[in-house]
Amino acid sequence: MSRGVCILAALLLGCQGTIGDPPGAPSESPTPPAVDSSVPVGDATTPPGDLGAVPDAPPPPFEPAGPVFPRLTAPQYRNAVLDLLGSPLPPVALEPDTDPFLFVAIGAARASASERDVSGWEDSALTLTRAIFNDPARRMTLVGCVPSTPDDGCARGYLQRFGRRALRRPLDAPEADALLELSRRTAGMNPWQGLRYATAAVLQLPSFLYRVELGEPDPARPGRRRYTAWEMASRLSFTLWNSIPDEALLTAAERGSLLTEEGVRAEARRMLQHPRARAAVRAFFSQYLGLSRVDGITRDPTLFPQMSPTLPLAMREEVERVVEDVVFTHDTDFRGVFNARSTFLNAELARLYGVPMAPGATGFVRMELPEAAGRGGILTAAGVLALTAHPNATSPTARGRYVRERLLCERVPDPPGNVNLDLGGEADGGVMPTLRERLERHRRDPACAGCHARTDPVGLGFEDFDAIGARRAAEAGRPVDARGDLDGQRFDGARALGALLARDGRVARCVTRQFFRYASARIDRAADAGEQGLLDALTARFAASGYRFQALMVETVASEGFRTLGAVE
Repeated sequence: MSRGVCILAALLLGCQGTIGDPPGAPSESPTPPAVDSSVPVGDATTPPGDLGAVPDAPPPPFEPAGPVFPRLTAPQYRNAVLDLLGSPLPPVALEPDTDPFLFVAIGAARASASERDVSGWEDSALTLTRAIFNDPARRMTLVGCVPSTPDDGCARGYLQRFGRRALRRPLDAPEADALLELSRRTAGMNPWQGLRYATAAVLQLPSFLYRVELGEPDPARPGRRRYTAWEMASRLSFTLWNSIPDEALLTAAERGSLLTEEGVRAEARRMLQHPRARAAVRAFFSQYLGLSRVDGITRDPTLFPQMSPTLPLAMREEVERVVEDVVFTHDTDFRGVFNARSTFLNAELARLYGVPMAPGATGFVRMELPEAAGRGGILTAAGVLALTAHPNATSPTARGRYVRERLLCERVPDPPGNVNLDLGGEADGGVMPTLRERLERHRRDPACAGCHARTDPVGLGFEDFDAIGARRAAEAGRPVDARGDLDGQRFDGARALGALLARDGRVARCVTRQFFRYASARIDRAADAGEQGLLDALTARFAASGYRFQALMVETVASEGFRTLGAVE
């Protein structure tokens, strides 16, 4: 399909005044404010001594935030076209996602569309539709009938069905007519060619590439807006499945059942039983815990002979399997991920951990770690330990910051630009100082003391694990000291820290907040007491469920914060 045909498609749809978007939708993504992806992911609203207790006083009334218009992330785009066109599909090149504040959905809501993006979407649409429509069996499976002309009843019925699924709502009459006109103009002597170009046009519409959710007046609450049933189907699907709705969800939207809290709960519970939900939960925790950074880990093989090209993939897989096991296989107290002895190891990880594999075992096997392994929970998983270390050494500061920001939602500022980061390492009287001793000297600098006093006492509790997560007994020729302190609670070793965190109310509140951000594709408003009250209520429901993460997901998507929105500005 030539670029001229793509322009024709835009003109045909644009002259109808729709281009696939509801009235009032932006014609292009607005230029976002500059975002530094290194901005801390927590905030300063949770003081160190607050264990996350939910206040007894009722919060102010909740006022919903305005809409955001995230475009599909790269995984969402790939999942969507697979659901629409079927597998296998040729690879397509997409611009990489950004993840300010941890989540790519937030980056997608802040991104503007460049010429390169538009060109990439066009190339992808042409590549994908070529693979389908050049294959007689696959195009028949997709279209479901044989068109005699590029705009007959077969063609119209197909485009209406395909458009409803791709745009997550029915096509209106002008849209359907514009697509049929495009099919006529591009078909030549081949009706299939016209349908291919019309299909490629749908895959380039803003309503496919973006999650356009403008809402409608709420008849039960004058002056308030709610998401439409079709928009709720899209929001549920991208949150719980990371893809487009299935037919059952679209049917629920058509019936209007997604306009009620109980209707949303019912569909959410159904969706969580689908394998797609497991992949989506893995995606959430991969971003929340920073597991994508594990993939690129390298180490000096002379210092870490256990390191191999395949070890990082195994490290990431272990953590994701542990989370999936707790959330889905057992649907039990989520806090168990911080202190459970059970994990999933392959032969390579088992060697790193010093744990024998069962004879004949292949792949990943669920195992109970022995007491002697000194491990328990994801904080002692090699993936988490490696991503919070320097290339050739441990980093108590990075590990402590990880706990503060990722698990407690606290803000730890970056070091000043002019601070001296050299910790030294010279021998004193022939004795090499340990990292603990060097950090203690470093904290004597007033410019460093404030932040390091919050991170280092926590991170020093990981010192019995090296930079790839192998357990160690000595450093600088002396026994490792893995004593730590979390806001006055002393512990010895990362396993003991995990046990503390499993009981710390701040962790549950932080997980609630992070899932709300993931689902909403925006940062919660820290200064808005009503929205913070909503998060407190969600945390309380999370606790009442026995801290079951599936229950948190259902409560979040059924909440006012997910189902309602403020005025479109």
